[in-house]
Amino acid sequence: MTLSRRTSLLLLAFGVWSWLLWPTFFRNIWVSENSWQAGAPTPFLYVHFAIAAISLVLGTAIGVLGWRGFRASRS
Repeated sequence: MTLSRRTSLLLLAFGVWSWLLWPTFFRNIWVSENSWQAGAPTPFLYVHFAIAAISLVLGTAIGVLGWRGFRASRS
């Protein structure tokens, strides 16, 4: 399967966007009063950590696909 240059750039932009968005989201969840109760993490923190981690993994995979497609379209 061959990706167009435009599609590759879109996938690459999505990967970069994921790395800009999710770490900030996680920092905000970490300091939220809903994340801690009596010094221990709550299910709220665990769920949002899992969402952020999975999103970063998927964003990275999509970004890598975009980068590979972009490199292939240049040659």
